[in-house]
Amino acid sequence: MRHPLVPLGALACAAALLATGCSTGSAPAAGQPPAASPAAAAPVAAPKSPAEVGANELGQVPVLMYHQLTDKPASVYDRTPADFRAELERLAREDYVPVTARDFQTGRIDIPAGAHPVVLTFDDSTNSQVRLGADGAPAPDTAVAILAETARKHPAFKPVATFFVNADAFSATGSAKALGWLKDHGYEVANHTDRHENLRSLDRAGAERAISAGQQAIEKALPGTPVTSLALPFGAMPEPAGTAVRGTGYRYDGVYLVGANPSVSPFAKSFTPGAIPRIRSAGPKDEDAEFGSSRWLDKLAAGGGRYVSDGDPATVSFPRAAGNELAPAFAQRARPY
Repeated sequence: MRHPLVPLGALACAAALLATGCSTGSAPAAGQPPAASPAAAAPVAAPKSPAEVGANELGQVPVLMYHQLTDKPASVYDRTPADFRAELERLAREDYVPVTARDFQTGRIDIPAGAHPVVLTFDDSTNSQVRLGADGAPAPDTAVAILAETARKHPAFKPVATFFVNADAFSATGSAKALGWLKDHGYEVANHTDRHENLRSLDRAGAERAISAGQQAIEKALPGTPVTSLALPFGAMPEPAGTAVRGTGYRYDGVYLVGANPSVSPFAKSFTPGAIPRIRSAGPKDEDAEFGSSRWLDKLAAGGGRYVSDGDPATVSFPRAAGNELAPAFAQRARPY
């Protein structure tokens, strides 16, 4: 908004006031106390040092994987809305802040000092993840509704996630409408192939066609939107593996597995953007619970070397003893302590 023009004399006097304390009004009458000076501004807290927050931006990051939310789970990939709500509440209490896969895999992690990044990913574009009502708002107990609910209760918890979609995504709402809503609300729309085919069962040309068709479906719904992340159906890597990263009409900064462990930091030498592991969301007593989210979050909370932010997205802070883990590409951003 343009500010109204201020007379030059007033500007000069304002400068003089700052420099000499001159007044634009008359002096106080004899015997009257001088006007009270404005209260001093509250001191601004100095940013905390990496050592103060125990920053470790070479630590592990949980990339959590969700599929269907349902009151009656029928497979290990299903979770109830109550399960999902409880997991988000736990993440918020433990100072996790969601970031998209797009930002994680490229090292654009902008979260407060002392916080931990978490990547929330959703496969298969089910209606339980995104379903909009007649008013255009998310239906109750859908993933996006619960994310928004959690963010309202915990303002530091960003309602962002990555949705790996197939062709004809979110059928109850309509693909174009649902994908447009996700983009407009800061979510990442990413590729899960058009028909969820097992890429390892296809030859190179077939795998490339399946990936490219999924890319084209998103580009048709969201013209001009970059699509830079891919999740492999069934976690099956095509042969050769490079087909997942690059082919006719696509190139990905990150390719995601079904994996069963946290990812290393994107700043670490051992980070492999073409094969990023994920953790299936699971309760502490579910099938294969030792590989699920509840158990892994327990381990990370107990001192399992999780990523701790220094609060500055332009630097990479870590204990000096971990310096040999840093990828050379980030040497100029390194802030060991």
